[in-house]
Amino acid sequence: MITSSKKRLMRDFKKLQSDRIVGINAVPDEKNLMEWSAIMFGPEDSAWEGGIFKLKLVFPEEYPNKPPNVKFLSKIFHPNVYNDGRICLDILKNNWSPIYDVSAILTSIQSLLTDPNPRSPANTVAARLFEQNKREYYRNVKSMVEKSWMD
Repeated sequence: MITSSKKRLMRDFKKLQSDRIVGINAVPDEKNLMEWSAIMFGPEDSAWEGGIFKLKLVFPEEYPNKPPNVKFLSKIFHPNVYNDGRICLDILKNNWSPIYDVSAILTSIQSLLTDPNPRSPANTVAARLFEQNKREYYRNVKSMVEKSWMD
């Protein structure tokens, strides 16, 4: 049975295919439209440039009225990413709205890479370094970029 959430996800996928986002690719699982895999390249001219990061998106039956669970599968050192890959981003929590689609979610995450919010940390070590020792923070980021090639 095609539910309203699956119809919406099919529409989101068609939009992603026609309006490509630079540095982002996402596809639904071939057996389960409610689970997607994504690859995000580190944005150019940022410390993340050259990185290849894998993400998983799991959509609830209530999508788009409820947000998906999104997490990085690749190891990442970022103030707003928990050690298990979960992402602390307002549009995935308190500020969710049905107007957000897969493109908006992934674009927001890509933007978060270069513009973290250390005042709402998921990784306190990364947040502290970002605010107090940018040089060490960026050294850790570069290490994650290099490790992303191995994933």
